[in-house]
Amino acid sequence: MPVDVLTDIEIARPRADVAAFAADPGNAPAWYKNIESVDLETARSVRVGSRVRFVARFLGRTLAYTYEVRENEPGRRFVMSTAEGPFPMETTYTWEDAGARATHMTLRNRGEPSGFAKVSAPLLARAMRHANETDLRRLKELLEANT
Repeated sequence: MPVDVLTDIEIARPRADVAAFAADPGNAPAWYKNIESVDLETARSVRVGSRVRFVARFLGRTLAYTYEVRENEPGRRFVMSTAEGPFPMETTYTWEDAGARATHMTLRNRGEPSGFAKVSAPLLARAMRHANETDLRRLKELLEANT
């Protein structure tokens, strides 16, 4: 059973600012509650083909996975998918203007769990939705506090 979780939020900051911060994997631990560490396996500038190693805690387990950047349209769309990890997953960020100095951001995670995760896909999707909503609120609070 596939997992497809879409969450969104409006942030009172210009789109360029939100996108630049969110698309920088080095900032992920600041707004993703479950991400413990991030290491770039390739050059510091993030572009298509860049590989990023994440270590996260999710549902009581430590997960290590490597994402590869698949699309990078600065300020509009950023897509990463697993190159190595427990199961195939794709994460997509999109940003749109929501007024003169506000941004509508979407965060989408979709993938095809395998093994035990496949059996628990509905639980996994609910947990991911809750985590994504929490993370987007953290991002909003962080960025709006620095205006």
